[in-house]
Amino acid sequence: MSVAVRVLTGDALAEALPDVARLRIDVFRDWPYLYDGDADYERDYLRAYQSPGAVVVAAMDGDRIVGAATGAPMSDHAADFGAAFADRPEPLSDIFYCAESVLLRAYRGHGLGHAFFDAREDHARALGARWSAFCSVIRPADHPMRPAEYWPLDAFWRKRGYAPLPGVVAQFAWKDLGMATETEKTLQFWMKPL
Repeated sequence: MSVAVRVLTGDALAEALPDVARLRIDVFRDWPYLYDGDADYERDYLRAYQSPGAVVVAAMDGDRIVGAATGAPMSDHAADFGAAFADRPEPLSDIFYCAESVLLRAYRGHGLGHAFFDAREDHARALGARWSAFCSVIRPADHPMRPAEYWPLDAFWRKRGYAPLPGVVAQFAWKDLGMATETEKTLQFWMKPL
């Protein structure tokens, strides 16, 4: 399998956003997100990645984007996530937010997760960020849709130097599969120094 990783900013990033939206809708249908996405929600959500400091790291199989990881300065997400950091000593302007990493199942297990984080962390350093953060959804262990074979990514994140920030959580709403309306989810922030 030959997959190239490309760092996209500016116009190239803007051109990739429809593919990022498609991947988010496809990949986040799975546990633990259970996301019942649509194009309108995606268009609104992805506006934050039109900022000058934003990046999309694309996994390319030929001309096709088969995976993507996004990131932007945390200050671009202040309305959504800034409150979670209100009691933290790090200013939002020093934090880079590594948002989603979405990859089609057939391409997993080949090191692209590391490539996604490496490229976003390099981009964050080039912007002068001192910290890298992301968040993960918290679901109950006994959730009826949790697959028996589910393996959390905590060990992968810890090996990369990330640790959960006690009490630093955000609330974010989306529509779960099989639900009529959006419900709020709790997301745990993880962070590491750059």
